[in-house]
Amino acid sequence: MATVTILGQDIAETIRAALQYIAVYHTPDYLKQLTFAYEKEESQAARSAIGQILESSRLAALGNRPMCQDTGMVTVFAKIGQSVVIEGDKTLSEYVNDGVRQAYLDEGNPLRASMVGDPIFERKNTRDNTPAVTHVETCVGNTLELLVAAKGGGSENKARYTMLNPAASVADWVVETVAGLGAGWCPPGLIGVGVGGSAEKAMLLAKRALMDEIDIGELQKRGPSSKEEELRLELYERINALGIGAQGLGGLTTVVDVKLATYPTHAASKPVALMPQCAANRHAKVTLRGDGPAYLDPPDLEAWPKIDGSKGTDGMLPVDVDTLTQEAMRNWKPGDRLLLSGKILTGRDAAHKRIADMLANGEPLPFSLKNRVIYYVGPVDPVGDEVVGPAGPTTSTRMDGYTQMMLDQGVLSMIGKAERGPDSVHRIAKAGATYLIAVGGAAVLVAKAITSARLVAFEDLGMEAVREFEVKNMPVTVAVDVSGQSIHKLGPAQWRR
Repeated sequence: MATVTILGQDIAETIRAALQYIAVYHTPDYLKQLTFAYEKEESQAARSAIGQILESSRLAALGNRPMCQDTGMVTVFAKIGQSVVIEGDKTLSEYVNDGVRQAYLDEGNPLRASMVGDPIFERKNTRDNTPAVTHVETCVGNTLELLVAAKGGGSENKARYTMLNPAASVADWVVETVAGLGAGWCPPGLIGVGVGGSAEKAMLLAKRALMDEIDIGELQKRGPSSKEEELRLELYERINALGIGAQGLGGLTTVVDVKLATYPTHAASKPVALMPQCAANRHAKVTLRGDGPAYLDPPDLEAWPKIDGSKGTDGMLPVDVDTLTQEAMRNWKPGDRLLLSGKILTGRDAAHKRIADMLANGEPLPFSLKNRVIYYVGPVDPVGDEVVGPAGPTTSTRMDGYTQMMLDQGVLSMIGKAERGPDSVHRIAKAGATYLIAVGGAAVLVAKAITSARLVAFEDLGMEAVREFEVKNMPVTVAVDVSGQSIHKLGPAQWRR
């Protein structure tokens, strides 16, 4: 087999282009299955959430902007032929990182940098989203195949692993585990299951399986032809029967597909890994053959369904957050859909930690939280005439440890995604406050409701700095009311079957 030389700069350019592509475009197979889920959904709250994801996805594609503000940790599965020579003075992983750096610092479409260099102590942002996590496999051939993915923190944090007894049920463990994940992984998405090998192999199997094409509809039509396909169908049905639904609001569709990959293992072992994939579902495969960088063709914009935005606001209650009171919030019930207008503050993990440190040291805060609404968000930098880049919510449970502190400072309501822990729900209710959710995966749609943005404090925290957004008709759902009732308990309970 003839030796093929691939230039290092071509690898970097291919990675750059692929990351820009997957940040903006949903895959056609996911769009097709999500549209099917939207059309059949009977839960009004879940249908609205799916509709917002689809409409936001269309806007992202039209405007060439990230579909989600969390533009992910880059993972690359590289399969390099033994007849390939990489020309250059860097390793394959270093060229991958060059491509990541270029993609995330692109002036025309900057992507949010989320990687921190020291994972234990300083946790300082690398500012360019490097390094990627690169896995390299050799094979016979003279091509370089790159499977490029960008995984959001919300879904990555819900990865799970166990070592089952050989006779134990994989299906039971998977279903029980998904039932306990909550909505932080941003359903409706996919579940990847890896069984076999060693502990680390099972995790790799699960993550790699997520990038295969969605084919559950075809599998249902033709029927299973193996025990593995039977297990996929069982898991698909049982997980959706949990009633978790879109964004955990309760509904018919929690997963659009379940992927399964296996590998031989030790006779005494049954390693099982579970890897959720969020509604962004960002991945693409490209192949270099030595004739220059590889590029992906833009998708047909007709693949996106047109969601009637006017109907999406029917029955939604307008709320002026500048005059919001505890008395007014007593009329809200879990599942109520609101349209917020007025000024809200932003803040997430690092900002909450900074506030806690300042209060512990007796230092005055550079802003007041009295009677304010705070939004858990780390937006993408704006471009052109944008007020702010895509600005969807982050997972709220990470802020649970700061809940009482914020309530003590006078916060009226908090906005994020997914459920709150039981202790936080209790504290929110005791304070007469509320918790609201915006739709994870609808970052562009949310950003369009933001009419102005200004930096308030902690500029050094980058995307985690505290800002003040002025919003007009920002769509949210009441997740926890003043009595402590939670939509993430009531919704799934209603739709469980």
